[in-house]
Amino acid sequence: MPKPPLSMKPTGWFQVAWSDEIAIGGVHTMTYFGQDLVAWRSESGALTVMNAYCEHLGAHLGHGGTVIGEVLQCPFHGWQWNCEGRNVCIPYEDRPNRGRRITTYPVLERNASVYIWHDEAGRAPFFDAPDVFAGFEDGSCADDYYPQQRLFEPAKSMHPQYVLENGVDVAHFKYVHGTPINPIFTRHDFAEPVSFVDFTITFTGDDGQRIEDVTSGVQAINGGLGIAVTKSWGMIDNRTISCITPVDEFVSDVRFSVYIGRPRAEVRNPERAAVKAEEFGAEIIRQFRQDIEIWSYQRYSDPPALTQSENAGFTAIRSWAKQFYPDHQPA
Repeated sequence: MPKPPLSMKPTGWFQVAWSDEIAIGGVHTMTYFGQDLVAWRSESGALTVMNAYCEHLGAHLGHGGTVIGEVLQCPFHGWQWNCEGRNVCIPYEDRPNRGRRITTYPVLERNASVYIWHDEAGRAPFFDAPDVFAGFEDGSCADDYYPQQRLFEPAKSMHPQYVLENGVDVAHFKYVHGTPINPIFTRHDFAEPVSFVDFTITFTGDDGQRIEDVTSGVQAINGGLGIAVTKSWGMIDNRTISCITPVDEFVSDVRFSVYIGRPRAEVRNPERAAVKAEEFGAEIIRQFRQDIEIWSYQRYSDPPALTQSENAGFTAIRSWAKQFYPDHQPA
């Protein structure tokens, strides 16, 4: 894929791990936005994400670094760093180095995921990451669903904006996902950094049906360019979370999570119901893989050759996306 003409360092919340990948006392290495990072969980359960290198002599804290209580100890000379990135102990000196600090990132654990706030200008978070349950204000919670099913595709040649644009692309559903008719969008709300897109859609029937007779659809909440959560209604109850996080100037890591709703009433065969839920979750993941295959080889078209029916959605989302780029380049 050609290098995207969009910055790969947008502002917002981005997923860097799943929460259960970082146990108490664990140290997790990663690279995002061209920066080597470590995530570590203290004995109290607090999670910290910081730049990976010790400010002393540059040892990588993710390779041999040890969590001791509420600090991360460097494997090279034992310097200890707290959750604010401050040096709190040099074991062979009387006092720490108060003048040096490792850069840390705002961290949020939600949706069984670890999100960090990235902003090239160093601004504090100015919008919240959407919750796949609470965000839809319907009283649902994780207990109403089977365990999360996941997809991880590392280092894909794609940009986060491609995924968000997919959410307003009416025509692709029929040709990529096999829907009998094109969906109709019932809401485009791009007034704030957290945006909303709702549409009527069906995966059953034939192309002779009328969209007015369809009684199912999807609601989506986009938390900037990094997180999109969806709720399906009128179909098998499911929630999804898609997160695209830039690794460097060329590739992004893709994470996708699915929750399938538990039966509302008692079922005769709970084991069979759980198997069917897993199969349906796998089908949703398969369909998302279809999109990834296209995004991975897509060239960003600017300006795109839009039809009249496509213009409103794409114009709205590209205008909205500009606010997340450090140089406000056309998006």
